[in-house]
Amino acid sequence: MAQIDASCPTLSPEAARERCTAIHEQLCRANVFGSPATLPLQGSASDMQAVTSWRVSPCPLYLSSEQLRFFTDLGPHLLSFYRGLNRLYAESVKGIQPTWIAGYLDQGKPAALVQYSRMKRFRDALPDVIRPDIIPTQDGMVITELDSVPGGIGLTACLSRIYHDLDGGPAQIIGGQNGMLHGFARMLRSLQAQHVGCIAILISDESKDYRPEMSWLAAQLREEGLSVWCAEPREIRFTEDGLRLHADGSEQAISVLYRFYELFDLLNIPKAELVQYAAKKGRVSVTPPYKPALEEKSAFALLHHPILRLFWEKELGADCLLHLTTIMPKTWLLDPAPLPAIATIPDLYIGNHPVANWAELEKATQKERQFVIKPSGFSELAWGSRGVSIGHDMPQTEWVEALRKALASFPTTPYILQEFHKGRLFEMDFMDEHQQTMAHMSGRARLSPYYFVSEGRAELAGILATICPADKKILHGMKDAIIVPCALRPD
Repeated sequence: MAQIDASCPTLSPEAARERCTAIHEQLCRANVFGSPATLPLQGSASDMQAVTSWRVSPCPLYLSSEQLRFFTDLGPHLLSFYRGLNRLYAESVKGIQPTWIAGYLDQGKPAALVQYSRMKRFRDALPDVIRPDIIPTQDGMVITELDSVPGGIGLTACLSRIYHDLDGGPAQIIGGQNGMLHGFARMLRSLQAQHVGCIAILISDESKDYRPEMSWLAAQLREEGLSVWCAEPREIRFTEDGLRLHADGSEQAISVLYRFYELFDLLNIPKAELVQYAAKKGRVSVTPPYKPALEEKSAFALLHHPILRLFWEKELGADCLLHLTTIMPKTWLLDPAPLPAIATIPDLYIGNHPVANWAELEKATQKERQFVIKPSGFSELAWGSRGVSIGHDMPQTEWVEALRKALASFPTTPYILQEFHKGRLFEMDFMDEHQQTMAHMSGRARLSPYYFVSEGRAELAGILATICPADKKILHGMKDAIIVPCALRPD
């Protein structure tokens, strides 16, 4: 696959600065950027001033037509993977597949939540938003994880609209000016067909930093004729007929609830049990579904496990399986259970030597520690790049400590070991807010495509690029990062 050329078309420093200033002003006006808004905020009590900020670049990150085909084709592959994972888990519960599969995916989860997720009513339910985090490397694209409760939906929608028609001609933003808005709306309408009422984006205190962007998104969707409101869990009201929300001057029934909170946080969510009850009785559609087994990073380990190869070949087809195993890095669940003396951990090596015991990793040299340790899913440390340890980027004593801590945490918070893939460098311009002049940065990128599922299809709606300074090993949204949408490079 051709390399990504991130450079902007030729712009004078003054033109680039003016463009960045215009972008910054529009972001503040939309209240998705952490500067004083130029307009007073309007909306529900759950609205708040944006606190996140980043470096503003004058141009989007450009992709080639070949790279765009890669991202367009990836959505259906990932939806097939989710369907396969869902089937694998269900068949493991029934004993058709090895029971240790469900055991691993349920490890550390409350029994009541596991039982709820297995209800027949939710048997075929899958995440309706699919967002992989993808690192462009010198050897191609690598998916580090899948996120079914992702932030950035409203931000990507807003950035796509702003960058769509900059001075000097329209940029061919991936998904178009309103691709994110229309894709999200199409997904919600497909769920709303089962019920009558408004749509509530329910945002927890844990996820409060995302309220401004989701409030902006909801306001844009209302302009499109879809009754969508951001709400805090305490704002909804439960009745025997379902859930209700006071919005737009009246109390409305909730037909669809978009869950913008993590399942590990359920004990801190007001009225969480009432939401589950309403969904169980079929009085509201909830997405993503309450299925923690589908939110585990250890699913990558199942994809690569040799015992399950025949299942995946049958479920995905040989071509899809080859594609996914190529771009999803090898992953292992850090289970401290001892192996038989003649056994080894599948496909895990230190140098050329197979590994039979996790303790052998403690002696690995810095060069041999090209691994990442991170919580698998059901934990407050499993999002926002918390709880991540990079083997070759830490002293051996800290590596040993991180490995032992991960193994000891298995009963309550399973961790995974994953191959580390170094991102390639990009050269990007941005505006220095303090100096009010253009500056240059060499950085590594995380690309986050958003796929919305409706009518059984996953369609690409937009791609968010986060370019972090080259000295940062963990790539995530930060004030020193450049954040832009992706666009198709002009011929």
